[in-house]
Amino acid sequence: MSKQAVGGSQPGGAYSPGIIAAGRLLFVAGQTPTRDGVVVGETVQEQTLVALDNMAAVLAAAGASFADVVRCGVYLDDMADFEEMNEAYASRFPDPLPVRTTVGVNLHGFMVEIDCIAVLPD
Repeated sequence: MSKQAVGGSQPGGAYSPGIIAAGRLLFVAGQTPTRDGVVVGETVQEQTLVALDNMAAVLAAAGASFADVVRCGVYLDDMADFEEMNEAYASRFPDPLPVRTTVGVNLHGFMVEIDCIAVLPD
């Protein structure tokens, strides 16, 4: 299988922001609410939108958009923030919405992280 790295956001560790595999599948690493290494946003809604902005940059670098996303994983520091995250998240994705799994995890210094898989347009 061939794979190609995709940029678009600045990784905080030893990983690629995105990988295109098999020519059409784009795997986007977990995007956090950071810009230039600094956490942006005081609320989970604000942080969700920043994480999605970072995701949009990786998608765009590969020639995709939110309309091409088929699966997302959302990681919340506090599951009590679900409704606020969901409202911000829903504002970015067109129908049909991607499948999604949301789990509570211990994040370090931010409230939300989001990854996705997209199918690149023909």
